[in-house]
Amino acid sequence: MPPEGDGRPTDPRGTDPHPGNVPGAWFVDERCIDCDAVRQIAPDLFDRVDRQSVVSRQPDTPEDEERMWRAALACPTNSVRRSPPLPRPRDLYPHEFAGDVWYCGHNSPDSYGANAFLAVRPEGNVLVDSPRFVRPLVERIEAMGGIDHVLLTHRDDVADADRFAERFGARVWIHREDADAAPFATDVVDGQDPVVVQPGLQLIPCAGHTRGSVLFLLDDRFLFTGDSLYWSRTHQDLAVHVRQTWYSLEVQRDSLARVAREHRFSAVLAGHGSRHETTVDDMHRRLVALVDRLGAP
Repeated sequence: MPPEGDGRPTDPRGTDPHPGNVPGAWFVDERCIDCDAVRQIAPDLFDRVDRQSVVSRQPDTPEDEERMWRAALACPTNSVRRSPPLPRPRDLYPHEFAGDVWYCGHNSPDSYGANAFLAVRPEGNVLVDSPRFVRPLVERIEAMGGIDHVLLTHRDDVADADRFAERFGARVWIHREDADAAPFATDVVDGQDPVVVQPGLQLIPCAGHTRGSVLFLLDDRFLFTGDSLYWSRTHQDLAVHVRQTWYSLEVQRDSLARVAREHRFSAVLAGHGSRHETTVDDMHRRLVALVDRLGAP
């Protein structure tokens, strides 16, 4: 089916600028849901005030302006706006993180603004979780080789996965404990043992945030974590969403302890929370320390 709209509120009436914005053309309106997406993209242009994002500095270079547009396109509620308005650029997403792993932008309100990622691979491209199904993004992904697999980390971040799978004829992976959120899934995984999706790509069960949460490890480098693990900008360290652990923090601790014992990686790419790459040894040390802080089993 063709993309229709961009899946976000578009009527600006009644959407007042947040009073915390600095003066200037760009602002965040009061529909912001505090998903953190824009602050991840441009932490020097946005800040958090009263549990919402605000513009803390107006862009003053072409690079700043591009990042502001990327933030505007990523915002799930269309809350990052400009007055006077200008036409939106169409070619800013996907945006490369590293090594043919791309951030999709266009975060969906149906996943509370979760990040989604595209990995371009000779074995077939994979989409991790789902952005909004919008024409500019779909056309760019098609030009990059389409999608062979849609990998769902857990039930909360399904969003438009069914539309991407239908458009590209992709297989859809999810754990059975969360499978009711994606009845269209083709590959439903049981148990707690890792499963090979492609050569160099593993599904790793990581129950805790939800019963069916999983991680995806690509080339022993990139760990796509959904809402199980993220990089905290505040603490400059690995962290978990303690208050948003819907199933069991104890189970999540045990799951992460198993990951620390059995796997190595250098980059964390989270659904909610910042992404970061360091060395394999440093990331392993940080994960072990996080498990200890949670109370090692």
